[in-house]
Amino acid sequence: MKVKYIFMLAVGFIATATLNSCKKAELTTFTQIKIPTSSPIQPGNISGFVKGTLVTGETYTITADVTVKKGDTLYAQPGANVIVKNNSQVNIQGVLKLVGTKDQPVYFNSDSNKPGTWGGFQCDTAQAITIIWTHVDNTGGPDASGSARGTLKVKAAINVDIEDSWFTNGQDDLMALSNGAKVTILRNTISSSGSTDGEGINLKTGVTGTVAYNVIFSQAGSGVKLETSSSKPFPQTEVNVYNNTLVSNGWRRGSAEPGRAVSVGVNAIGHIFNNIIVNDYHGIELFDDGDIAHTTYGNNLFYATVDTYADLVDPTLKINIRDGFYPPSGLGKPQPTDLISKKIGDKDPMFVKFDGTVAAPNGFPNTNDFHLQSTSPAFSAGNTQYNLDLGAYTSDGKGNKH
Repeated sequence: MKVKYIFMLAVGFIATATLNSCKKAELTTFTQIKIPTSSPIQPGNISGFVKGTLVTGETYTITADVTVKKGDTLYAQPGANVIVKNNSQVNIQGVLKLVGTKDQPVYFNSDSNKPGTWGGFQCDTAQAITIIWTHVDNTGGPDASGSARGTLKVKAAINVDIEDSWFTNGQDDLMALSNGAKVTILRNTISSSGSTDGEGINLKTGVTGTVAYNVIFSQAGSGVKLETSSSKPFPQTEVNVYNNTLVSNGWRRGSAEPGRAVSVGVNAIGHIFNNIIVNDYHGIELFDDGDIAHTTYGNNLFYATVDTYADLVDPTLKINIRDGFYPPSGLGKPQPTDLISKKIGDKDPMFVKFDGTVAAPNGFPNTNDFHLQSTSPAFSAGNTQYNLDLGAYTSDGKGNKH
């Protein structure tokens, strides 16, 4: 009997482990991570080749470009503060781990605290990227040709994990990730980035993973853009895009190339559910060159605080925002599970605080609170494969923590 009991215990343990392994991995927590203090970097000016640990409570000043070589790691402990001068950038060929906490974020900002005044993280050949509870502000300073640089660029089949962080006032793409990167982009706030161009989250050429519970406000181009390579259609980009709040995006490029809350094209696949889309130039656009047969979408809320708004590039052109929830130029169609506003007040998501911004310049201050009031129609309207509710702030505590 004892042998039988042990056998049944073992079977039960295996079954439980198997069941748990099949659950959708959505949330990760880093509260227990202890960044080692080995190889601490001394506070003060840094430049050139760098590796080691940026220490809690210390301030570092980057005075010229820094590079983390392949095989090396740059850590940041909670509360490390980095000031960047002289339009410098951070080049990552090895590993980047910025791991703050809610109470002690990591900070990267320029000395002038003005949009477009440092070069961001250029990580095309990096080995791994982790950014947790970190402020990254005022990136996009011009390169040698005068073009704005993206905030975070990766062109490698590596793990990219970006969670609970803030990205503000960049000048071009905020995240440009490609070439098979495996992405986990959860619960971040992206605000007022892209001068006259630039996507919030630009995923291309075989990227796979999840984009969820993010707030993207006033991006010049699209909030989330999915594409595969036009010359190499496989492996495909395939990303779950759910429970994001996307507000006032896509206006600074004008009607020639309006930005979208979410776009899917060039043989990419998207699974787009439970998002709140408000005052974006276009809502969800599925281009005819995307893999529309395998793209799925629904349970998204679309709202506009005004009926029409003037195009920023051509002010004589009046844009009917509701006509662009699913723009006629795309193949996307309203779904029975969508909540679609027919007029002002109808299907209002009822943010705690929203100033009604439609179009705004780069660097526009975001003083809004996109949490939902208790009577919001976004509650209990979700596809439960992802969440019961819509938007980045959900009632189950899984959503955005900002």
